[in-house]
Amino acid sequence: MTNPAWVSLLFGFRQPVARYPYFNLGMLLMALKYGVDLALSMAFASTPLDPLSYFSPLLSQRLGAMGTYPEWLPIVMFVWALPFIWVGVSMSARRAVNAGQSPWLSVLFFVPLLNYLLIALLCVAPERARKPAAELTAAHAPSAHPETSDSALARLRVAATSVAAAAAFGALAALFSVFGVEQYGSALFIGAPFVLGVIAGFLLNRAARQSLGATVAVSALSVTLAGGVLFILAFEGALCLMMAAVLAYPLAGMGALLGRALASGLQPTQATLSLVVAWPLLALMPWDAAERFPVSATQSSLEIDAAPERVWPHVIGFSPLPPPSEWLMHAGVACPLSARIVGEGVGAVRYCEFTTGAFVEPITVWEPPYRLAFDVAEQPPSMREWSPYEVVHAPHLHGGLQSLRGEFKLTRLPGNRTRLEGTTWYRLKMAPHSYWSWYGDYAIHVIHLRVLSHIRELSEATG
Repeated sequence: MTNPAWVSLLFGFRQPVARYPYFNLGMLLMALKYGVDLALSMAFASTPLDPLSYFSPLLSQRLGAMGTYPEWLPIVMFVWALPFIWVGVSMSARRAVNAGQSPWLSVLFFVPLLNYLLIALLCVAPERARKPAAELTAAHAPSAHPETSDSALARLRVAATSVAAAAAFGALAALFSVFGVEQYGSALFIGAPFVLGVIAGFLLNRAARQSLGATVAVSALSVTLAGGVLFILAFEGALCLMMAAVLAYPLAGMGALLGRALASGLQPTQATLSLVVAWPLLALMPWDAAERFPVSATQSSLEIDAAPERVWPHVIGFSPLPPPSEWLMHAGVACPLSARIVGEGVGAVRYCEFTTGAFVEPITVWEPPYRLAFDVAEQPPSMREWSPYEVVHAPHLHGGLQSLRGEFKLTRLPGNRTRLEGTTWYRLKMAPHSYWSWYGDYAIHVIHLRVLSHIRELSEATG
């Protein structure tokens, strides 16, 4: 088999997939993906990723099985998984059609546990008669006649309808997920963009087959319009929409290609409607429930040209900080301003003022001048969204990133110097966790360095 045929079999949507190639290639690709993930975990994580944890439907269990690892590792593994996701959906849809079933079954590829059942059933389902690809797509082939102004206008109307319908689904899916089932989960950030793309690609290609570029462009416009609706209605701010767009655009593009293929397949309308109906069921699955998200720890440190005894007073409380220079603070992330303490020793309460309000931190460990630890009893919103509105109705601002406890550790160094370490333990209630935790770690690290640098300046100035 030539290379183009292999590419068509793995990534295309026209070449039929029989059960034996589906099984053999599936096993080969699964082994390849696990082999690379295992190699990455062996090279960069404290514990190699064992097979049992690897096939767990809970992302927190898969990440926890690797012990400690650099914050970039889950992002690399997620990007590595994208082509395998596409191959899995593409081949599963064509294998279903080859078995005489509806291609909408491929949506189960995104549902934990059910995806393994789907793969097993498709591996054993016998081939059944199906219409030749030419017969399926003849009615959808591009017209050979020169394009007239009327046909161009008609195509524009179809594209506009496709964008509007897909964007409406995207906006409603976001509202259902956030305000209905109260989850910022994989159904919202992975499932919804994919189904949005399916709707856009299907509607655009239903009457006449359009180019791949036009199909992907319509899906991108649909994502942009859906985000714009949420922004205009003050349900989200610009910064969070931009972060979500990194996931939404490629997933919507993948879905649009599936929608394009469904438009020329068997029972195309039923297949597409089934995907739309199946999405709320995915949103109701408990895999992304908040209590399942792991507790993460972010640590930052720097060295100070002063003894721990001089640093300690500025750790328990410090004067107002200068205006922020960090771009993240100007983008709306809560910025530390000052800190004060009421009382002394275990049981005292530290108040750390931010631009969004005060963290209330009861002291749990008091070991001057080497260690201060505290719980977080109350916390303000994590950020102020970029928005023309004073109030943005985004629930993730209140508890989406939940700070649990913190610690300052002072280590005496030669020459009356001090290493000052700050650690924050937090839970981020958003999925996919490996993606959003990167932003959480980065934001907390920037906050740490702002506070630690201010403590260093105060300590070195009081020599």
